[in-house]
Amino acid sequence: MFKAISLIAGGLSGAVLFLATPNAIAATVDAAAAQALTKDNECFKCHTLDKTKKGPSYKKISEKYKGKADAEAKLIKHITSGPKVKLEDGTMEDHKIIETKDEAQIKNLVHWILSN
Repeated sequence: MFKAISLIAGGLSGAVLFLATPNAIAATVDAAAAQALTKDNECFKCHTLDKTKKGPSYKKISEKYKGKADAEAKLIKHITSGPKVKLEDGTMEDHKIIETKDEAQIKNLVHWILSN
């Protein structure tokens, strides 16, 4: 979780400096819980992990939002507000709203999608 670096210069022998690694800073994703939520909400009817179906794959969604500061907020809004979406065949449909109000579950799902 943290990297320890010993400092042996300038009389600091034995002192330890802790640096947070990117993994320690990133939110921990509970993949099993996220997948259970997607299954309960029938998300896999339109999405898969890595292939385009009726909707884009989670990998494609992750690539679209990679490096964008507002990725989490945009995906949370998308899955909780039911906007009109354009499907792969060009038709329009209301996106299904996730059936949970638990903010931790919603954030975990979004982080899981972004980690694909």
